[in-house]
Amino acid sequence: MTRSGPGQAQKLEGYEPSTGGAVYLRGLSRWQAEGQRQDLADLYVESTGAESGEEYHSREGFLSRLAADVRQPGFDMMVAEATVEGEAAALVGCAFGFPVRRDGTWWRGFHGPLPQRIEQLTASGHVFAITEIVVHPHERDRGLARHLQERLLADHQASLGATLLNQTNQVVYDAFRSWGWQDVGAVERQPGPTVLRALVLPLGEWTAEKPDGLAHNPGTERPREADGVDPGMR
Repeated sequence: MTRSGPGQAQKLEGYEPSTGGAVYLRGLSRWQAEGQRQDLADLYVESTGAESGEEYHSREGFLSRLAADVRQPGFDMMVAEATVEGEAAALVGCAFGFPVRRDGTWWRGFHGPLPQRIEQLTASGHVFAITEIVVHPHERDRGLARHLQERLLADHQASLGATLLNQTNQVVYDAFRSWGWQDVGAVERQPGPTVLRALVLPLGEWTAEKPDGLAHNPGTERPREADGVDPGMR
């Protein structure tokens, strides 16, 4: 697939936002993403539904993660903007990340042997880490997150998406699972230690019906956490 250049919007066919009109997807370079970081942070806070006392910490946490990710080689972002006739375009979603290095350091601390297919795709440079997906609450159940993640992976000709989620973030974990991500195990990182869940998203024919070693494994399923956790990404 040929990637559109940064700033070149493409209409998302077959998708109508909750407000009517149309949604356009466009890629942002690291410089464009930094230039829109405040708008992106506004969207993030709105998407989490953080209470007034937690808004500042939620916002600062997002901005800190974004600042770290934009420095990664190959960083890329896809944003979704809804347009209604006579009104300015409104930011309704974004997804961003960077290519996983071929040396396998992304999987450092993985509990047990890494599935062979994941190891092979990592070594061949076909894994892209999607570190954050943010969708406006009005569009959350309309499939926009799936469109964002699939377009970002396709633009990078990636066969597999990867992400690491904090084990306590039940809301976010459930959201990623609903978007097609598969839990493949735990990753332990320092300092802490912090235990993260490793999720992957096969793109194309490599699906849950043809998992090639990524079938659901009860041994890798995380324990259910109590409700009411912070819905932040990490």
